[in-house]
Amino acid sequence: MRIEINQRSLANQINIAQKGISSRSTIQILRGILLEAFDGRLKLTATDLEIGIETYVECNIIEEGSIVIDSRIFGDIIKKLPNSPIHIAVEDNKMNIKCENSEFNIIGNNPLEYPELPTIINQMSFTMPKDLLKSAIRHTVFATTEDETRPILTGVLLEIYSGMASFVALDGYRLALRNIPISMEEDIKIVIPNRALIELNKILEDSEEELNISIAPGHVIFNIGETLLFSRLLEGQFLNYRDIIRKDHKTTVLVNKKEFQDSLERASLLANEEKANLIRLNIREDKIIIKSNSEMGNVNEEVYSNKNGEELDIAFNSRYILDGIKIMETEEIELSFMGSLNPCIIKPIGDENYTYLALPVRLAQEDY
Repeated sequence: MRIEINQRSLANQINIAQKGISSRSTIQILRGILLEAFDGRLKLTATDLEIGIETYVECNIIEEGSIVIDSRIFGDIIKKLPNSPIHIAVEDNKMNIKCENSEFNIIGNNPLEYPELPTIINQMSFTMPKDLLKSAIRHTVFATTEDETRPILTGVLLEIYSGMASFVALDGYRLALRNIPISMEEDIKIVIPNRALIELNKILEDSEEELNISIAPGHVIFNIGETLLFSRLLEGQFLNYRDIIRKDHKTTVLVNKKEFQDSLERASLLANEEKANLIRLNIREDKIIIKSNSEMGNVNEEVYSNKNGEELDIAFNSRYILDGIKIMETEEIELSFMGSLNPCIIKPIGDENYTYLALPVRLAQEDY
């Protein structure tokens, strides 16, 4: 293989490809990127056997060929080179890199030993604006669990039904739901690993341009122009989230989002991590009183609000309630309660397509 390639273009595509490599991989060849030069482009492939990325960059090909090269070393070299044409030559799985006054010789691996990404057959496809997908990931993926004993909850459910795409994440303590209207007649129900969505979110541009999503047995593929991201799907039965989101409430509260968030953040400064970051909410006629205490002291915050229904005392892990409020972008939010032992449902006023739910912490009445 012999090519000439732009330094910035190559560095950018290496950065994308590296998102397919897991730092936990124990298989040496999976720490590398497969480079293949053909048809006027350099194809970069990286996988950890769970997710895979193919991305392309234009180059001047003098001789076609391929090699697997260590991702970290190759990436560090290319990023440190000056912004000038880079000349890469490969022979007998050895790579020579020249750029201005720099020259590197590094040893690679046989490309024939690199695992192939899955060949996708019997797939169905639909499109979605990049900015809406990016927003759906940002509003849900944080609510997945990292607990590998419940693997289905380490992913985000994508359910398409009656022209609506629902992204759902839950970890047993909170639930995040984002709905996106979509032109798709078929019903779909898949669970995508959180890591695949986190890496996809880093690659996606915040634009209204459409991207293509293909679903095949066991896999999903996101087509972002010059880049393809493959991911295996999680197997298992996702919880029936619709039953968790109740429609009837005894108490609803309207509150300024920023004032409530700021007060919660201040109160959480004295919440004790060993005691589940506990904060207490006393919901009264025209205000929410927020309390927290630890061996270091206590804090009392008050936020003006507009209440309908019964007064209420309830407690939460401050992190679980704050995570959902932080990503809401409206001026006001609505909190709905069905007693002190049932989940709190939080919605941004003016955005009907997002719902966040947090489970309370059970306390004795005298602890408020």
